[in-house]
Amino acid sequence: MRLLAIVAALGSMVGAAAAQDYPTRPINVIVPAAAGGPTDAISRITAQAMSKILGQQITIENAGGAGGTIGTGRAVRAEPDGYTLLIYHVGLATAATLYRKLPYDTNSAFAAIGLVTEAPMTIVGRPDLPPDSLKDLVAYLKGVGAKTTLANAGIGSASHLCGMLLMSQLQVTLTTVPYRGTGPVMNDLLGKQVDMTCDQATNTTGPILSKQVKAYAITTKSRLPSLPELPTADEAGLKGFELAVWHGVFAPRGTPPAIVEKLSVALIGALNDSDEPMPADRATPEAAQRTLTSEVDRWAPIIKAAGEYAD
Repeated sequence: MRLLAIVAALGSMVGAAAAQDYPTRPINVIVPAAAGGPTDAISRITAQAMSKILGQQITIENAGGAGGTIGTGRAVRAEPDGYTLLIYHVGLATAATLYRKLPYDTNSAFAAIGLVTEAPMTIVGRPDLPPDSLKDLVAYLKGVGAKTTLANAGIGSASHLCGMLLMSQLQVTLTTVPYRGTGPVMNDLLGKQVDMTCDQATNTTGPILSKQVKAYAITTKSRLPSLPELPTADEAGLKGFELAVWHGVFAPRGTPPAIVEKLSVALIGALNDSDEPMPADRATPEAAQRTLTSEVDRWAPIIKAAGEYAD
């Protein structure tokens, strides 16, 4: 037993020493999403800001596909030395249920570094959709049900999750139409080929302001400064409906705690320099891990009730 304790102590000393010099070479961040989308943009901004603080280049590796599980799987298998990180969103949590044969345990596969953003969603419809308010939309959907088409950017996407949550809360079944990405969804919504979507405000603010789509609500507790006239879902009568697409930074399980701490400090510093900093109590490793665990638990019954799996 004494020998084991000595070995463990030596290992801690080596890890602490390595962390003092860390990083001594470029860091690779795996982003399980295509280049050009919201997750890619958030990842690049975050990486650039952390790079300045850490004094090393941070490169982005886009590894999309299979609902984010391809890139996530690569991060899981990476050497836990702080030189391979993962930046991903709520899809990391929902994959635990969407994929029934996931080759890793989402809750234990990573050492959380911290949360980066929480982006609100919006519920929008084609410009000539009959209802003019969320209250009227709810009544409309309960009346016509599956005759309404609800588009999303693919299984596991933020818009897919928002749509499932909406159907779950309203206890209605709509006809879901999956696309490959948010661009085609918006194109067909503007062209009146589909009735509705529920997507990140970063994607819908422009069409809302130009009145190319009909906006019904935002899915966070507070209104957006960029869309001050758009009520929250709770204000508009859909009590308790809340969804924010969070993004977080994670390292493979087994990454030395001292390196995790150094990355956490760099992330908090990077966020403090941003225009909309994450609250300090949400940017810590502990908060990120709590969020991941609670979101796995939150989405599991919703996904199972919808019966929409990715495998």
